[in-house]
Amino acid sequence: MPKKIEVKGEIVGNSDAWIYEWLKIEHTSPQGFSKQLAEANGEEIEVDINSPGGSIFAGSEIYTALRSYRGNKKIRIVGLAGSAASVIAEAGESEISPTAMYMIHNVSSRASGDYRAMEHQGEVLRAANQAIANAYIDKTGMSNEELLNLMDNETWLTAQDAVRYGFVDRVMFQDSRIPLTNTIGGIPPETIEKLRNLIKNPSNKATDFFDIEKQTAESKLRLLNIERSILK
Repeated sequence: MPKKIEVKGEIVGNSDAWIYEWLKIEHTSPQGFSKQLAEANGEEIEVDINSPGGSIFAGSEIYTALRSYRGNKKIRIVGLAGSAASVIAEAGESEISPTAMYMIHNVSSRASGDYRAMEHQGEVLRAANQAIANAYIDKTGMSNEELLNLMDNETWLTAQDAVRYGFVDRVMFQDSRIPLTNTIGGIPPETIEKLRNLIKNPSNKATDFFDIEKQTAESKLRLLNIERSILK
């Protein structure tokens, strides 16, 4: 059974983590994440992500630690992988819930000062955008221009679109769709499942099982005959 590690809530720096802990606000820090990786000690892990993002530097540290992990890993986006959390999601093989979302955008910050300070801050932000775009490029194979354009537009992606762009490898549950039927006849799915289990694991309860299912089938057949006579 893989060890479960969660990336939930705000992505925060180590120096801020204690404040979130004190306020009992869900968060993920590089120190806390790395501790769990160390405890996994090379065993298989599953990383569940549901986070709007946060500090790009904390996100980068978590991404690097996860990317460097020597054991098998699977990343699962179960809610939202937004901003810095979307970078973490690029650190390995990944899947996304059909109800989850993936979001990328430009880095933002606060600054004050004269025009030179503002121009300098703009250059810093452009460099930061390029830094996190590198993780997306490495995962998707998209061009730098395409990725920066998606970030400029604050792009929100459904599960299917996230896979189509290459940010995520696959959508969860595609191979185990819930069966749908449109009929008033046939053998009920639950009966088929019971029969399948019984054939694989026979027991002394077989006679009782078939008696019960026979009675159920006869009752449904009588009901079906009644419905057909009404429709005539």
